[in-house]
Amino acid sequence: MIQAHEGFVRGICTRFCGTSFFTVGDDKTVKQWKMDGPSFGEEEEPLHTILGKTVYTGIDHHWKEAVFATCGQQVDIWDEQRSSPICSMTWGFDSISSVKFNPVETFLLGSCASDRNIVLYDMRQATPLKKVILDMRTNTICWNPMEAFIFTAANEDYNLYTFDMRALDTPVMVHMDHVSAVLDVDYSPTGKDFVSASFDKSIRIFPVDKSRSREVYHTKRMQHVICVKWTSDSKYIMCGSDEMNIRLWKANASEKLGVLTSREKAATDYNQRLKEKFQHHPHIKRISRHRHLPKSIYSQIQEQRVMKEARRRKELNRIKHSKPGSVQRVSEKKKRVVAVVK
Repeated sequence: MIQAHEGFVRGICTRFCGTSFFTVGDDKTVKQWKMDGPSFGEEEEPLHTILGKTVYTGIDHHWKEAVFATCGQQVDIWDEQRSSPICSMTWGFDSISSVKFNPVETFLLGSCASDRNIVLYDMRQATPLKKVILDMRTNTICWNPMEAFIFTAANEDYNLYTFDMRALDTPVMVHMDHVSAVLDVDYSPTGKDFVSASFDKSIRIFPVDKSRSREVYHTKRMQHVICVKWTSDSKYIMCGSDEMNIRLWKANASEKLGVLTSREKAATDYNQRLKEKFQHHPHIKRISRHRHLPKSIYSQIQEQRVMKEARRRKELNRIKHSKPGSVQRVSEKKKRVVAVVK
């Protein structure tokens, strides 16, 4: 263990080649460290230290070049060889909580600000491209590693929103299963699923094209989950929570670990085919969807269901007792988007 910064370490990211990593902290510095630990009796020293002008709240590295981005009062793009930013981009005056590079179109990056904005930037033009304002604050975003223009935002209103950056006025999908603020999100390397971490002490795995989660993980001791990551081999999920533990989960809960014999592989494939064949049968569907939940989460789900039904009933009554055409029905997707600024 080393003292890397004075005060909190606010962000960490690895270099694209995996030989070093970067950290930012409350002491207004950006430090680059070797991935390999020091030899016996050797002091751990940072490779580079950059002293900035403001406190940094997040950092992310470019996927192919020696360039990284930090955020705080503004988004700064840095070259690893220089001690001052190449360019600084800002839109509005609120602090920016996270910044992420696009893994496909690597010159694009997105950021979330505390004034409920998600802002997209183009590094080549050194200007912001678009801004979408939601009902509540977005904590972080994650780009789909297989589809260049798709990203998912983790929001304070208990939902996750998948957007296509070419049409930000309506989300592609609203993912709704958490019962408290969603704090982090990360995509699987295949781009077909993502995992979310929530303040409700659980993590959930969502298929990209479904509004409901396919899996939920929780333990008695796990507290508010702050961060989550999907490993590059697509087999495991790691999460960090408030009680200072890191947990390792299987991405596919029923998957058997270790070396499988050919007969075991054949049996697993056959069972999977059977599940797919009969997936729409009512009893099979109920068994495959059923998950045990902690009492706190279960009771909150019931409560929110009652509240949602009351809102729906109120909206129907308002339409019924108003002049025809005066009250328009707004879809669940469009309700949360306040405005799109270009």
